[in-house]
Amino acid sequence: MESIRRLVLLALTGVFLITNLANAQDDQQGFISLDCGMPHNEPSYIEETTGLKFSSDSGFIRSGKSGRTNNEDPRLGMSNIKPYKYLRYFPEGILRNCYNLTVMQGTHYLIRAVFVYRNYDDLKQRPIFDLYLGPNFWITINLQEEFGSVDRFWRTDGKVEDIIHMPKSNFMDICLVKTGTTTPFISTLELRPLRDDTYTTKTGSLMLFNRWYFSNSESFVRYPDDVHDRLWDTYFSDELTQINTTTTVNTTNAFDLPQAIVSKASIPKDAGKSWSRRWSMQSTDDVHVYLHFAEIQALKPNDTREFSILWNEKTINHNYSPLEFMVDTVPIRTSTKCDDSCYLELVSTTSSSLPPSLNAMEVFGVLQLPQSETDENDVTAFKNIQAFYKLQKMSWQGDPCVPTQYMWTGLNCSNMLPSIPPRIISLDFSYYGLNGTISSDIQYLSQLQKLDLSNNNLTGRVPEFLAKLKLLTVINLSGNNLSGSIPETLRNMENNGLTLILRGGNKNLCLDPSCESEAGDGKNKKKWLVPILASAASVGITTAIILLIILFYRRKKRSSKDIRPSMVVNKRSFTYEEVTVMTNNFEKTLGEGGFGVVYYGNLINNEQVAVKVLSQSSAQGYKQFKAEVDLLLRVHHINLVSLVGYCDEGQHLVLIYEYMSNGNLKQHLSGECASSPLSWANRLRIAAETAQGLEYLHIGCKPPMIHRDIKSMNILLDEHFQAKLGDFGLSRSFPVGSETHVSTNVAGSPGYLDPEYYRTNWLTEKSDVFSFGVVLLEIITSQPVIDQTREKAHIGEWVGFKLTNGDIKSIVDPSLTGDYDSSSLWKALELAMSCVSPSSSGRPNMSQVANELQECLLSENSRKGGSQDVESKSSLALSTSFGPEQTPDAR
Repeated sequence: MESIRRLVLLALTGVFLITNLANAQDDQQGFISLDCGMPHNEPSYIEETTGLKFSSDSGFIRSGKSGRTNNEDPRLGMSNIKPYKYLRYFPEGILRNCYNLTVMQGTHYLIRAVFVYRNYDDLKQRPIFDLYLGPNFWITINLQEEFGSVDRFWRTDGKVEDIIHMPKSNFMDICLVKTGTTTPFISTLELRPLRDDTYTTKTGSLMLFNRWYFSNSESFVRYPDDVHDRLWDTYFSDELTQINTTTTVNTTNAFDLPQAIVSKASIPKDAGKSWSRRWSMQSTDDVHVYLHFAEIQALKPNDTREFSILWNEKTINHNYSPLEFMVDTVPIRTSTKCDDSCYLELVSTTSSSLPPSLNAMEVFGVLQLPQSETDENDVTAFKNIQAFYKLQKMSWQGDPCVPTQYMWTGLNCSNMLPSIPPRIISLDFSYYGLNGTISSDIQYLSQLQKLDLSNNNLTGRVPEFLAKLKLLTVINLSGNNLSGSIPETLRNMENNGLTLILRGGNKNLCLDPSCESEAGDGKNKKKWLVPILASAASVGITTAIILLIILFYRRKKRSSKDIRPSMVVNKRSFTYEEVTVMTNNFEKTLGEGGFGVVYYGNLINNEQVAVKVLSQSSAQGYKQFKAEVDLLLRVHHINLVSLVGYCDEGQHLVLIYEYMSNGNLKQHLSGECASSPLSWANRLRIAAETAQGLEYLHIGCKPPMIHRDIKSMNILLDEHFQAKLGDFGLSRSFPVGSETHVSTNVAGSPGYLDPEYYRTNWLTEKSDVFSFGVVLLEIITSQPVIDQTREKAHIGEWVGFKLTNGDIKSIVDPSLTGDYDSSSLWKALELAMSCVSPSSSGRPNMSQVANELQECLLSENSRKGGSQDVESKSSLALSTSFGPEQTPDAR
């Protein structure tokens, strides 16, 4: 009977396992599990221990060779299972080898790369190489160093790297980069989609340090127990005691923790002591910790488990009690690194009868990803061109433009600012052996300035769609077999500066504009050609001489005028009489500032302009006038107001700008404008565009510039509500080299002025960051910057006060009526509070600000299913102070 019972139990266990694995396979929606190096002709398979379905990686990468690990040893743990028997290695010598994966834009993914060496090459030389996530460095894979605790999963000769990342397009590259003499390789590459409301960051991605669940067992937990295939390691110590439950714990919070983890918890062995854990991490500016709690003991009526949560000896949560048989997650997000080590402590309150407990925790370092990927439309267009001509180059892997040292051959790109996606500005396919017609996808490279298709075997006509590329300065089509005539639109572009090179080859190409229509007339027209050309040449020479004489006298006349020698004059200069005419004798006033009155104007071509006239009583004078003109003459950015011209005549100093029909941001936030309130998406876009303009001043200008007067009044909006930063009269050059600041008299607007700059007279780019943070708070709250009737007069202090007291809803502008993505709003709020940190060292730079606002905007734009309500106070983990080391922490 006993033997029969065992057989029945074994059969039931087998049925349960098979059922679980079948269900697991159904739940793998969105999973990508690549067995790297597995031959392409081998079918996909189900890995026995996990139920995960693995496939060959051959369709996702164009380089590398298949290898196989040596020996099987039962002591080698997971490195013996099937996915780690094959590997792909890259001996070709090219520096960058990239997997190209199709993903869902805006979705968080857990990305896991596994490397199991096992002396596959018989060299006994463990490699070192770099791993890149798109164009950004991820980590150095060093198989010669000591393994971490997560790597114990593979026991020996193995490395695993986990990161949580949100792609900004529908394609993602993961690249192995050779850095020395050893050969890069990879065993598996795995992607798992996650919920977007779980592992959130202000900027960057979350690189896993470790996941622990607190149990005295040695079992790792992953899929199918964990539906997201997170890898959980155990941790226990002599100071801890394990408690268990057989009761099902409610795991319906966003993190979906496995029952195998939450059914266990740890408490201090000595009930009078605190629960503590200390660990060391590699240097990282940001550490994110997720603490997972559940009360798994049936509490008696007089039992209480209540404790404070301390992070690096600072209390971040008072009087916390785990929920009974229900998972609750407390995130800790900090903006400073752990100095020597990270330290978590749970301390019982005086009213608690039970010691603190913890079920599991996850620790991440934040990996900043400053470099934007190449514009997605450009990448798609280029890949279509590549497919059209059947071009295959082994080095064409990863992002086409960045990092610049790996830029694809045949391209040149604009890479001015890391936060702005690079654009393809030059395409050189000369001597590439191209056949067929000119690909129509070229027209979608909208920023193209130079196109060289010379010395190929191209046939057909010169396409008219090339004229759509308005920035083109050079088109070289020589050395081909093109035919037909040149489109008139391209001829017109030649008159406006386009260099069109066609001669050489192209025997059937009609180079004269009228040659096709004259072909029927034949010889009769040819006999008139020579005298006509001679007459035209004579007229041309005479015209040129007259123009030179006129130009000479104009320059002589201009040089006799009294123009200040320090003023740059490569923009249009107007007389005061012309200014009077264009403003219709200063008829319509647009506004008034520290410089003077701004009037509405119209140029002769009906171009609308804003005319700023220096008031004789203005505190600003010629110095500020000159500073603004000089700056705007040399900077050009879509989010900076353009200078149309100026007047510098005697006492009349006038600046003439492009007209911004929707006024300034302050008018819209204060309700001055009759239009409906700005939506959250529009507010985010305006903030992001302003940040890009400011980032350009800080990084794109040589030398860099500090604006010094960032405020909502100086953010102007055009007819499409595109934001442009204006009023550069107080701008100053920022030093380059070893200096870190400009020592200068304090200037700026009350409420927006950096307190550190005010105290020290030291001006840095972080002074602009503070002012921008104040503007961002205005955008979120629509509150005045200074209001003496509030609990706290300054907007930054007021928001901090409200957050500290848990009064969240009263912060957000009520006119938004809850119509916003709560995640993007709280990210923006956290960003604003970090910008207005009293210490400049606690503030982000403008590249980080611009990146984060782009992420917020992406989150808002991808919002599905209508409006989302602001989260309640109970769902927030708030800090009690907002200094340089701690920012509002809202989930």
